[in-house]
Amino acid sequence: MKKLFTQTIVLAFALSITAGALGQAPTATRQRRTAAESIQPAAADQTAASNQQASTTPVPADSAPTGRAETADETEIVQNYNNFFNTYKLGPEDVVSVTVFGQDRYSRQGIKIPPSGRISLALIPDGIFVSGKTVDQVAELIKKRYDEYIIEPQVSVSLDQAGSYRYSVIGDVGQPGIRLMTRRLSVTEALAEAGGVLQTGDKKKIYVLRKQTNGNLTPIPVNVAAIYRGQAPDSLYLLPGDQVVVPGNKWKTFDKITSFLPILSFARIFTGGF
Repeated sequence: MKKLFTQTIVLAFALSITAGALGQAPTATRQRRTAAESIQPAAADQTAASNQQASTTPVPADSAPTGRAETADETEIVQNYNNFFNTYKLGPEDVVSVTVFGQDRYSRQGIKIPPSGRISLALIPDGIFVSGKTVDQVAELIKKRYDEYIIEPQVSVSLDQAGSYRYSVIGDVGQPGIRLMTRRLSVTEALAEAGGVLQTGDKKKIYVLRKQTNGNLTPIPVNVAAIYRGQAPDSLYLLPGDQVVVPGNKWKTFDKITSFLPILSFARIFTGGF
């Protein structure tokens, strides 16, 4: 009897503990759920703030796309070359090709223009005078001559090699002399091909001698020093027959004086005697 009473008390105590745990469990669950819900909005706010900061952060200039700028530079270069060849006046030593579409026997490649300025073609025994004309003008002349033999002839003339355009660079440059003008050249490009301006050359007083229609030479001043500093545009392009002249500066005068003096006399200048 005593044993049964003890078991009953233990069982009642266990049931009371279990009931208390079950009553507290929903409260703990609600607390954990509330804490989790409070953390999620905070994380969402932090993510949104990070995205907003990333969208408003300026992109460095160096990382900006350069494709458009490169395309613009390429277009300008191609345009300069096209302007040169489209306006090029043919002359002796130039090499051209004549193509008559669909008529290979009338086409001719690699024609070197002789000093007379006249080229010979099939069915045109007297030839075509091309000196002083552009390739488009020559193509039109050939088209008119071939119109007697071919129905609606399609003729094109291309400049394969430029040999008649020449310019010269003289004065204080690395390699003065006469050069072929195979493309459109600015003054600074011509100076670069001539080896650049020497230390004894005056970059501020360079000029271009250009022959006018009356035969007189007119000097055109070019301040290359300002061009190199970015203070002036490199906008003067050479014409056939132009002469780029680079005069000497004070170092040139100094070199001339010292070249005529013996070494001893040169040393006495700095010691106060002469």
